[in-house]
Amino acid sequence: MALDLEQIRRIARLARIAVNDAEALETGERLTGLLGLIEQLQAVDTAGIEPMAHALEAYLPEGQRLREDVATEPDRRGEFQSIAPAVEDGLYLVPRVVE
Repeated sequence: MALDLEQIRRIARLARIAVNDAEALETGERLTGLLGLIEQLQAVDTAGIEPMAHALEAYLPEGQRLREDVATEPDRRGEFQSIAPAVEDGLYLVPRVVE
């Protein structure tokens, strides 16, 4: 799928990128090459291949080795909240920034 100069300009405008004609032509060639690679990947027959949830599945079929979920630091919440400008019900109060 080849992209023409007008399509490249539109993509650049949508991305808020200023490009001149020379840059647009070069970018068009690169994007056309990238789209060609995507077309090649889509042409591969994947019938009968089970999708993976994560790339590690191929290397660790038993799952990722995880450490025990145990707190290793002491709870200093009260200490930190004692110096906060505004706290209510254990939450930090901050100024509203969205109207």
